[in-house]
Amino acid sequence: MESNQSWVTEFILVGFHLSAKMEKLLFWIFSLFYIFSLLANGMILGLICLDLRLHTPMYFFLSHLAIIDMSYASNNVPKMMANLANKNRTISFVPCILQTFLYLGFAATECLILMVMSYDRFVAICHPLQYTVIMNWRACRVLATTSWACGFILALAHAVLLLRLPFCGPWEVNHLFCEILSVLKLACVDTWINQVVLLAASIFVLVGPLCLMLVSYIRILCAVLKIQSKEGRRKAFSICSSHLCVVGLFFGIAMLVYMVPDSNQREEEEKILSLFHSLFNPFLNPLIYSLRNAQVKGALYRALQKRSV
Repeated sequence: MESNQSWVTEFILVGFHLSAKMEKLLFWIFSLFYIFSLLANGMILGLICLDLRLHTPMYFFLSHLAIIDMSYASNNVPKMMANLANKNRTISFVPCILQTFLYLGFAATECLILMVMSYDRFVAICHPLQYTVIMNWRACRVLATTSWACGFILALAHAVLLLRLPFCGPWEVNHLFCEILSVLKLACVDTWINQVVLLAASIFVLVGPLCLMLVSYIRILCAVLKIQSKEGRRKAFSICSSHLCVVGLFFGIAMLVYMVPDSNQREEEEKILSLFHSLFNPFLNPLIYSLRNAQVKGALYRALQKRSV
């Protein structure tokens, strides 16, 4: 790390090339989205903690998703907003590496938590009689802890490999924050080891879980179609479609950023996709789960009733 800092003490975050007026407008838009995403995810987390009817495995994992989304947004968005408000767009070396580590850690953990949530729905719909035995609280805690541990161990591996690289200029990160692919481009040595580890990690947390989720949902679809009750089919489709919307947004964008071959023409597109991941995804997730989930809406209604009494 010391040798790195002898060459570079800070990076410059290039961001978007916009006029001052447009940057000011984006600052207020980002502020509104960020505040709303914190409030919405905080509301879902609060409802799950306070309402005993939501003390089930599905909402236990949803609470973890809310925590990840709040942390994920808070890692990147405040610095983006500061850069829009201030012309000095520098970030010190250590905070930059820390931001990269946290970004990768939260992203990998969210992938694994989404996979666990699909497994929970698979067991609930395909094996309803064994659901309470398979998805007991000990199993839920182990699955959640394993997801967090695997996500941050992978992120730590990337951070350690990043720290061993010399950065000898130019020190301009062509991104909105310290995103790993953009930082790697500034190294003045071959980064093939980092690239191989990144590809392997992408397969582990993106391709692997996505394939397992597809198999789970194919089996869920077959099971749902066998349900005789229209109300039962509607409820099952409603819960699963919410999860599929979140999975589609998150995994689709992540695979476009990390598994499609890089090119100079894609740099601006990658900024927009990463912005969607950091800002709009945490904003949309609680909307998708609350608007399409009768139990969450019911819990909110009961909480408002208690407050008005």
